[in-house]
Amino acid sequence: MWRIWRLFDPLRAMVVQGIFLFALAAMIHLILLSTNRYNWFDGPRKPAAATAQNAPMPAPVAEVKS
Repeated sequence: MWRIWRLFDPLRAMVVQGIFLFALAAMIHLILLSTNRYNWFDGPRKPAAATAQNAPMPAPVAEVKS
């Protein structure tokens, strides 16, 4: 194992590993935010058909007598 560290600088290897892991974590979080189920900012998006079915009835219009 010590021969591997003679090929690579340990500090540079740890910095590159940290940058890689941060980029991987950011990519995973952005992928999860783009899904409907795991978006913790906006919550799940409801389909348009389901919201139209649950819309309240419009107010009745009064008849005009002439």
